[in-house]
Amino acid sequence: MRLTQRGRRFSELTAEVFRTRALMLQGAERLARSAGLTSARWQILGLVANGPAPVAQAARMIGLTRQSVQQTADAMAAEGLVVFVANPHHRRARLMEPTAKGRAALARLRPHEIEFANLMGREHAAAALQTALDVLRHARSMLEAGVRSTSR
Repeated sequence: MRLTQRGRRFSELTAEVFRTRALMLQGAERLARSAGLTSARWQILGLVANGPAPVAQAARMIGLTRQSVQQTADAMAAEGLVVFVANPHHRRARLMEPTAKGRAALARLRPHEIEFANLMGREHAAAALQTALDVLRHARSMLEAGVRSTSR
């Protein structure tokens, strides 16, 4: 089987996403540290700041395992960054929500997050950023739908 031009471009995009992800995680760790967090805690806090969520849903949304999010959430609860509250839709899957301490940590990070996004975004046309976002979202949706290679 021969790699098409689009297939080659997508392979290059995938490799670039992997390299960029590693650098983004390093940068996120440095930034999160300024508020006494890790990037994983920042992701979880950012998610539940928009509304309470069970651990399993949070894990799916940020692409981590339920077990790793549960461990992180338990540690965050012990440090007073989140609390677990009753879930009216599921007795056993309690909801996480940020505490005042957790919201304060996010508030300390927000100006740095905005500055970084503006710095990175200013180098690119809005249309190019939208196209990149569209391609990545579509690729993710295909993977979530279970797209597989036709060859074995």
